[in-house]
Amino acid sequence: MSPIIPIIAAVYSVVFVVGLVGNCLVMYVIIRCDFYDTAKYCASALNIKGEASSVATVVVKRFKEGEEAGPLDPKPHGFCTEHGVTFETAIIDSFEVAFGSEGETLSFGCTIIVYPTVKKYQPEIVWYRNATALTSSKWVHMLWTGERATLTLAHLNKEDEGLYTLRVNTKSGFETYSAYVFVKDAEVEVEGAPVAPLDVRCHDANKDYVVVTWKQPAVEGSSPIIGYLIDRCEVGTHHWAQCNDTPVKYARFPVTGLVEGRSYTFRVRAMNRAGVSLPSRVSEAVAAMDPHDRGGASAPWTGMIKFTEEDATAGVVPGEPSDVVVTEATKSYVVLGWKPPVQRGHEGVMYYVEKCVAGTDNWQRVNTGIPVKSPRFALFDLAEGKVYNFRVRCCNSAGVGDPSLPTGDITVGDKLDLPAAPGSAVATRNTDTSVVVSWGASKEAKHLAGYYIEYSVVGSDAWAPCNNKPVKTTRFVCHGLKTGETCVFRVKAVNAAGYSSSSSPSEPVLVKAGIAVTGRPTGVSLLEAAKDYMVLGWKEPANNGGADIRGYFVDYRTVVGGKAGHWHELNKKAVTSSTYKAEDLKENVFYQFQLRAMNMAGLSEVSLPSPALECKEWTITVPGVPVGLYVLEVRDSSLVVLWEKPTFDGRSPVNGFYLDLKEEGKNWKGINEKATTLKYMKVNGLNCGKSYKFRLRAQNLAGVGKASAVLGPILAQTKPGAHEIVIDVDDDGVISMIFECSEMAEGSEFVWSKNYKAMADTSRLTIVTEGGKSRAIFNDPSLEDLGTFSCMVTNTDGASSSYTLTEEGLKRLLDMSHANKFPIIPFKTEMSMDLLEKGRVRFWTQVEKFTAGCQVEYVFNDSILTQGEKYTMKFDKTTGIIEMFMDSLEVTDEGTFTFNLVDGKATGQTSLVLIGDEFRELQKKSEFERAEWVRRQGPHFVEYLGFTVTPECDVLLKCTLGNIKKETEITWFKDGIEIEEEDEDAEKIEMKDGVLTFKIGKCVVKKEKTEEKLKPAPEAKAPRPKLSKKDAGVYEVKLKDERGKDTSLINLTEEGYQAVLNELFRVIANSSSEIKVLSTEHGLILYSFITYHTEELRVGWLHKDAKITNSDRVQGGVTGEQLWLKINEPTEKDKGKYAMDIFDGKDGLKRIFDLSGQAWEEAFEEFQRLKAAAIAERNRARVVGGLPDVVTIQEGKSLNLTGNVWGDPTPEVTWMKNDRELVSDEHYTLKYEHGKFASITIAAVSTADSGKYALLVKNKYGTEAGEFTVSVYFPEDEKK
Repeated sequence: MSPIIPIIAAVYSVVFVVGLVGNCLVMYVIIRCDFYDTAKYCASALNIKGEASSVATVVVKRFKEGEEAGPLDPKPHGFCTEHGVTFETAIIDSFEVAFGSEGETLSFGCTIIVYPTVKKYQPEIVWYRNATALTSSKWVHMLWTGERATLTLAHLNKEDEGLYTLRVNTKSGFETYSAYVFVKDAEVEVEGAPVAPLDVRCHDANKDYVVVTWKQPAVEGSSPIIGYLIDRCEVGTHHWAQCNDTPVKYARFPVTGLVEGRSYTFRVRAMNRAGVSLPSRVSEAVAAMDPHDRGGASAPWTGMIKFTEEDATAGVVPGEPSDVVVTEATKSYVVLGWKPPVQRGHEGVMYYVEKCVAGTDNWQRVNTGIPVKSPRFALFDLAEGKVYNFRVRCCNSAGVGDPSLPTGDITVGDKLDLPAAPGSAVATRNTDTSVVVSWGASKEAKHLAGYYIEYSVVGSDAWAPCNNKPVKTTRFVCHGLKTGETCVFRVKAVNAAGYSSSSSPSEPVLVKAGIAVTGRPTGVSLLEAAKDYMVLGWKEPANNGGADIRGYFVDYRTVVGGKAGHWHELNKKAVTSSTYKAEDLKENVFYQFQLRAMNMAGLSEVSLPSPALECKEWTITVPGVPVGLYVLEVRDSSLVVLWEKPTFDGRSPVNGFYLDLKEEGKNWKGINEKATTLKYMKVNGLNCGKSYKFRLRAQNLAGVGKASAVLGPILAQTKPGAHEIVIDVDDDGVISMIFECSEMAEGSEFVWSKNYKAMADTSRLTIVTEGGKSRAIFNDPSLEDLGTFSCMVTNTDGASSSYTLTEEGLKRLLDMSHANKFPIIPFKTEMSMDLLEKGRVRFWTQVEKFTAGCQVEYVFNDSILTQGEKYTMKFDKTTGIIEMFMDSLEVTDEGTFTFNLVDGKATGQTSLVLIGDEFRELQKKSEFERAEWVRRQGPHFVEYLGFTVTPECDVLLKCTLGNIKKETEITWFKDGIEIEEEDEDAEKIEMKDGVLTFKIGKCVVKKEKTEEKLKPAPEAKAPRPKLSKKDAGVYEVKLKDERGKDTSLINLTEEGYQAVLNELFRVIANSSSEIKVLSTEHGLILYSFITYHTEELRVGWLHKDAKITNSDRVQGGVTGEQLWLKINEPTEKDKGKYAMDIFDGKDGLKRIFDLSGQAWEEAFEEFQRLKAAAIAERNRARVVGGLPDVVTIQEGKSLNLTGNVWGDPTPEVTWMKNDRELVSDEHYTLKYEHGKFASITIAAVSTADSGKYALLVKNKYGTEAGEFTVSVYFPEDEKK
């Protein structure tokens, strides 16, 4: 294929691109080409033998000849013949420098106005990052609404950092706007770990091989980066596999072992000693295939010609490769590259790589298992510093070909050195939040990836990155800094080998807007005129360039007949006010004036000329307009307006001023109804974030003059970093006012004033200024100093504040001053006294505030005490606790104890008075504690003898012993009589875990609890103690061994015994269960169970809060451990609330039961049922006696039996034999007499009369049978 011939034509021409393929002519035509058809074009031809391609570049020049504009260069607008207009483009509401963090979503944009509006015509919107056009993707979303262009970056990564440019293309040209976007690193998962690498790319991809590159991150973490881990993921899966086992230091790594035909993505992680970073953003997908098989860069095909002729090279062993070279070499690996052989056969070739140590001929095959398909191969595990030779063989199914020529000696090691350190950094002020940093390029830096800039606040050792994506320029604007901080900057270069050392730090630079030339003045007007002079006024420039206006220069020219003359200078020395008196003028002549402002950066542009003004004397009577309006102390809701009086008073002097205010969107309104004679006014009640304008009118006796020039708009908002005047009273009592300013610029000065006037009497204050802080010290504070003190800082954006000193405030400050001059050491607690073991006494206090030099003087009755046998002193300065110890209190120790403290000039005193009864009581306690300590050296009572009543109502005498041993004698006494071991009471004494107990009382049989029957159980239970008066007495326990002795006793007589009973009653009362109701045939029973009952226990019952007296129908009592109240034959009157009052040793304890409602109905119904059942049981028919169980009788004799029966009504009687009813006849005689006696007579019994007989009685309440058996025998049978 012959080379493509590029033809460059003008706009609207036709470009023909011609090529020859075999005998076929291929032609590509571009009709009506324009500027945007400028590109690189590629034509490709492909058949079964292979592929060929050719490339040409087409450049379409602009219609007008001249230098071609770059993609982002501004372009003048031109006439659009297609629409017949010239499009004008304005970009407004533009985005500022933006900041985001990795993982966040960031959106920004601009509003675009294209004029004139042409129906159905829209401009072309193009976004660029670092001069590269962006396309929509899953990371980048672009929106154009017809008015606003928006760019959204989804899931930010550091790759998104850079300079973003919006370009608006119209038929008349284009306009651009640019701003930088910074992307901060995501928070690391492991503290101290590095941040993620960036810009992962794939290069030199082949059938089973690809080179992955990346850029090192800006932050290495708490330690330098050891190396990098590369991960791969096959497209279509979510499984990431690590490619390298050992971290690689080089930012470039050959990945082998890919599967031909599959696509992969890659990511990289950095590692240091603290851990592994988060992974980078994944690379673009890359296919593992031969570069000749890729169609991505080829032109689109409309057809393909296929050939089927036989390949003459089939079955031929391939030749040797050529040009085997080392393309990359590091400490970790060596990459070989070569050209395929000319003779390769029809099926293609694969390769074997061989190596040998230099100086030997011992060749070893590196890839012994599987030959590689790509003409690239990476060799690992080579010895650093060793010299090798390499060669390559080709192979196919026909065999292995001859080796290539060897590479020659190759030394294993890094071929790319670290870049040299950049030149010294130079930092220059830019804005309030940015600094421009420039530096010298890194010399002899190969394959430079770019530079990282870092900054550190002066006084801090911490360095932070300014950019997270390396920049290749040697100048960078560092944004996002804090206004007022002083910072230093340094730069480091980076390439694939790693980081350079950092440059020398820059000189410290204050983060503050740089000073520029001021804007020009505006609003030149006439304030007063006379025959030979005119007074001019003007408005200060809206922008002072970051420095105060130092003065103005005024020019003038005459105007005659509408024709202006030449400009002349009026003043050679700058005018410092915003008014000027132009003298030596001619009457009735017209003049024009213009002026320039000056700051420390130079002269501004000239103002617009004033209208032609006539020099003639004014005859008006009211004052002229006030001049020099300006504001100070701008805050969210207030500000102070200041002014100067008019230069022209009118017929009488000015005697007041009126200030007007206008909020944005509203009308003018007056602030003060009554004229103020001051030349300042504080305006309160403003709305934060709103803008306001002000104007002023002067007044004299003739009236009110015209309004001044409008001041504003002024935004009511407290500026960041604004400070207020702070009142300070130092340790020496000196009162001062302090004002700080964080916006100090070159030449800035603090200016103090009183009542917004220069202070005439400078002896009242002493001004001390250091750096950004100024202190105004009151030399002799008095009523003369009352007023409003203000301070402003020149060369700043209105840094100012004020403080009003009132009479009340002055008094408060003077009190604070006196307290600081003569300070008192504060105490957390006043002196206190504690009694310690052995009867020792501790005097102590705690100081709240003190220094290490604080000293303590210990005093008793005006005598200074010193450390010795009697006194021990201690001052713990870590806690502020002061202590003094005495072993004991003696009679001579009565008096006042004092701690005197001295800490520099501060003093403190605390005292404790111990006299009279208080001292004697304390002395007794001290002696007692001393005796107690002696007692505790031998066997002793930790808890003296006392009594307790258990929940089971056992009465125990109890004491706790201490410091006893096996040999210690423990003896019990009752009423002075020792309790011997063989005594019955000795069995009630028990010792366990140092607690000695004596269970007093005698044993009784415990009653069984029952809810159904109110009678004692027939079986006796285990015996248990019961208290009686016999247990009253004086009990004593004595301890004794060779170390000492101790005694404890308790008196259980009279009051002591009653106290035991009261405690017993309390336990019994609290053990009582809730009251329940039980129904019987006689009535209702209310009952409660207690743990134990004693005769001394008082129990009473109440019904409807009235005490119940025992009667035949209602009775209270106790059975065993059950307390009850019986109500016989209850009626409706017995309904209501019942209470059981049990004496508990004090006021008594009550248990309540409400016998009404459902409780009454259920109980009363059950009572009636049981009563009816009892009546039936009593009156039912029954056999009460007279009949035997068995009757044995001899045959032939008569049998007579009589049974006693009872029943009401009288029962019916029936005799039965073997379940058959008998009737009276000759054999059976049946009689029933008086309703009580039923008899049966059997005459001459025989064996047939044997059987079971029954006397059956029956009435309406029931039936009963008295059964018996009759047995008849023969006399002969008895003899046998």
